Amino acid sequence: QVQLVESGGGLVQAGGSLRLSCAASGSIRVITSMAWYRQAPGKQRDLVAIISSLDSINYGDSVRGRFTISRDNAKNTVYLQTDSLKPEDTAVYYCNVKGNYYSGSYVRLFDSWGQGTQVTVSS
Repeated sequence: QVQLVESGGGLVQAGGSLRLSCAASGSIRVITSMAWYRQAPGKQRDLVAIISSLDSINYGDSVRGRFTISRDNAKNTVYLQTDSLKPEDTAVYYCNVKGNYYSGSYVRLFDSWGQGTQVTVSS
């Protein structure tokens, strides 16, 4: 299986920045996409940003121009640089990684989620 470990959340004032990280580990053969989602209390989980294996990038409308997603393929790690943070960015941020991994003599698909990291932006 593939495990994800997130880090980098915290409390920041409006206008500040945070850098979130998510590292994938396990018998990974290839990663096809890495993404960040967020979920505020009482709301659905929404896509924040996604980067594919070909470095195609998409952002949610509310974060475009303020957040930047990037990846380090050698470390199987995805980052989310969050700038110009607003109180409405407050949420639990989850990373999601898809790809395939070795399982004995087989190759299997995986779709893994991180444990979530809290981002709180004060006004």
